[in-house]
Amino acid sequence: MTIAETETAPPPWRQLLGYVRPHRWSLIAGALLSLVTGATGLLLPLVARGLIDDLAHERAITGALLIMSALIVTNAAVGALGSYVLQRTAESVVLGARRALSSYLLRLRITAVDRSEPGDLMARITSDTTLLRQVTTQSLVGLGTGGLTLVATVVMMGLVDAVLLGVTLAVILCAGVVLGVIVPRINKASRQAQDAVGAMGASLERILGALRTVKASGAEHREERTLHEAAKESWRQSVRAAKWSAAAGNTAGLAMQTAFITVLAVGGARVATGAIDVGTLVAFLLYVFYLMSPIQQVVGAVTQYQTGAAALTRIQEALRLPAEPVAAPAPLPSTGTPPAELAFEDVRFRYAEDLPYVHHGVTFAVPAQGMTAFVGPSGAGKTTVFSLIERFYDPDSGVIRLDGRDLSDWELPRLRAAIGYVEQDAPVLSGSLRDNLLLGNPEADDEALTRVLKTTRLDGLVARLPAGLDTLVGHRGTKLSGGERQRVAIARALLRRPRLLLLDEATSQLDAVNEAALRDTVADVARTTTVLVVAHRLSTVTMADRIVVMDAGRVRAVGTHRELVTADPLYAELAATQFLAAAD
Repeated sequence: MTIAETETAPPPWRQLLGYVRPHRWSLIAGALLSLVTGATGLLLPLVARGLIDDLAHERAITGALLIMSALIVTNAAVGALGSYVLQRTAESVVLGARRALSSYLLRLRITAVDRSEPGDLMARITSDTTLLRQVTTQSLVGLGTGGLTLVATVVMMGLVDAVLLGVTLAVILCAGVVLGVIVPRINKASRQAQDAVGAMGASLERILGALRTVKASGAEHREERTLHEAAKESWRQSVRAAKWSAAAGNTAGLAMQTAFITVLAVGGARVATGAIDVGTLVAFLLYVFYLMSPIQQVVGAVTQYQTGAAALTRIQEALRLPAEPVAAPAPLPSTGTPPAELAFEDVRFRYAEDLPYVHHGVTFAVPAQGMTAFVGPSGAGKTTVFSLIERFYDPDSGVIRLDGRDLSDWELPRLRAAIGYVEQDAPVLSGSLRDNLLLGNPEADDEALTRVLKTTRLDGLVARLPAGLDTLVGHRGTKLSGGERQRVAIARALLRRPRLLLLDEATSQLDAVNEAALRDTVADVARTTTVLVVAHRLSTVTMADRIVVMDAGRVRAVGTHRELVTADPLYAELAATQFLAAAD
């Protein structure tokens, strides 16, 4: 299931309310302060009309000037406070959205991650959530406060002169028709612009994730063109959205300028005929000026909402990707907990409906304790066995049992707490060496850490590092060698005290000395836990209690090295190729 292949979602405004609801009181407070700001502004034209009347009749204007000064100061102070409250609330909305989305993405099923671009998912957390800031303040609050201020201004204008109000509303209505044509185009252009930003992030993540390969292949210029084209497409779509947004804003501005000129002409004629006095015309013109702000606020709210709606849609698409259920962390096995037993019963599996099956009725049993090795040609389905045990994927048919229970009956945290897993590429996270070692068991004490470091022959490395365990290992462990990263991954798994230890090509990057030491380590671990090993180098597994030979997604033989060399032609060929046939 791709991000685009999602079910019908609630409208963006309802999604926005979901993010805003926890902060509704501070949002209401900010909106009320904005309304107070607008109310103080609405009183200014009336005071100005009184001031003009006082001047015309040669009355004292000190009181009117004091009132105007007080209104101006109050307007500025309350406006600043309201702006701060709204901005703070908007940042809180963004924070809540980022927390919710990042937590959800960490629980995504691996199938969903396989079909998505990591760079695009990152853009949804960073770029798309940022747009919620403007949507909250400019769209949601702006539409409410601007709309109320607009209505209040129109009412005040009607009280001053109904004829001039009619002229003003006629001009605004014409502008509204034009905006009705422009606004849908803003929505479409904004969505395409956000998609382009996601595509650019995916392109950048693709290149940076394999930068050494790109450089070694001399492909910098080709990849540069790819990245530049993605950036150009993002620019193109953003400019298109900006064009329509500018058109909407200028339409509102043009309407107000037209209204001002029309009111000035009609009002001047009415003053000449004596229908209204000069003070009334001045007050009405001040209201026309004042009307510009709420109209631009409402138009800005509508245009900003179109941009925010596109971002909200992309966020919701990510939140509808298949995810694992929420569950509390499970405690790790305590010392002395018995090892696990495992069984596959006629398991069939494929990574997607449009891909061929990887497993065709895989069946085998692993008793508690001891070492079981999986060997066979590339593509036989060995690593997939481990992915199914971890429940990164679920089988299409058949049953996988751990301790006699179907894996689907286990809570995921409890299942994974019982397992230590060393992946094929032994990933190391950016941060310190200590952080990486304690990733799976942050409560491990110094004694356990020291013991595991010695077991995996990392103690010498720690002694050489300038800051010991607190040395930073670089992005994806670039400051460590391949063999060191593998030993870090093994140490990390052992610190979890697993009942079932999965080692996928755990010695592929080790030299002969360290490989021999690791074989001894694994043999010791296998005396107290159940160890499953995938290996292409058969020297790693010749002493295994049992070896499962896989080929083309099926189990073709199970036995010891001695038995299989004589009983299974494929295993005998693999052993002969690696000069192990005589090791029986």
